[in-house]
Amino acid sequence: MPERDWFEAYALPDRETPRVRANFVTSIDGAGTLGGRSGALGNETDQRIMHVLRSLADVIVVGAGTIRAEGYGGAALDETDVAWRRDHGLPDQPPFAIVSSRLDVDPRHPFFAEAVTRPLVVTHGASPVARREALAEVADVLVCGDDEVDASAVVAAFADRGQPQILTEGGPSLVGDFAAAGHLDEFCVTLSPSVVGGDATRIVRGAPEADRRMRLVHAIPDGDYVFLRYAR
Repeated sequence: MPERDWFEAYALPDRETPRVRANFVTSIDGAGTLGGRSGALGNETDQRIMHVLRSLADVIVVGAGTIRAEGYGGAALDETDVAWRRDHGLPDQPPFAIVSSRLDVDPRHPFFAEAVTRPLVVTHGASPVARREALAEVADVLVCGDDEVDASAVVAAFADRGQPQILTEGGPSLVGDFAAAGHLDEFCVTLSPSVVGGDATRIVRGAPEADRRMRLVHAIPDGDYVFLRYAR
């Protein structure tokens, strides 16, 4: 598929309306990881789409568990994507934000130490003050909620910062929080042609059971993979 078509396929209807878009890969039997990592299920096109979605985002919001499992140290867009963002009046690199209730993440972690633009930490008012202060040395800290991170407050906080287009890459509990709060606006799913078995988790976890129906925007095949985009 020509490069320009991926940006067209995932184009946003507007940049002003606050929007949460999730991006995941899953096996055909519903596993979100293989060997503990989601990247093991994807292919080169899946990676390219991930970078397109990051290019379109104002901020990339990720749970602390996903940071520990997947790394994210030094994650950055390449020159082609940077040029696209410049052409559309966006900063060169979208910042990454880590969501954590306990703040049990080392300020020396590569997520902070190797960040190409100042990252963010999203937590709640009851999180440990000393850890919050330590992380404030290496990141902007947003307090969203009193005793737990409030997904609605997260969306509002980023909108207030001029970053209404949120991309989340997990983990499953974080996406579940957005879904439960009614803020999961788009779901982009790579369907991997793998049968994994085992005890791998689903790609959404923790949200109360409900029929949160979405409409299919596209289904694009790529060899044995299928790239799905759903929207509310």
